[in-house]
Amino acid sequence: MPVILPITLSAAGAAAILNIWLAVRIGMVRRARHIWMGDGGDTALVARMRAQANFIEYTPITLILVGAIELARPGSPWLLGTAAIYLLGRIAHGLGMDGGRALPLRMVGALTTMVVLIGLAIWGISIAADA
Repeated sequence: MPVILPITLSAAGAAAILNIWLAVRIGMVRRARHIWMGDGGDTALVARMRAQANFIEYTPITLILVGAIELARPGSPWLLGTAAIYLLGRIAHGLGMDGGRALPLRMVGALTTMVVLIGLAIWGISIAADA
């Protein structure tokens, strides 16, 4: 049986794993600092919580756009690459939220996210305009 929306399915699966990784990173700070509820005013914990929250804020619309484009234009290697770039950007952002020498990764991740979203939005609108 053929897989429907294989690019979207792959991206959603990778996003789920990435979300778990972000959650585990939060748990590591919680355990190390003995903060079991809230953020305890700990800036490292707040940063990791925001990294995951930011991921959750952007990923649904990204996956919706990837899915809609894949429905309209199945099998696009460009779409697969775009989804991969988005996920790599979110990894960079998560690491960059730790600050220090990793801080530039935060900007790289945020910029990657914005560029991918703008690109997907324009791509989706152009497909709809051609219909």
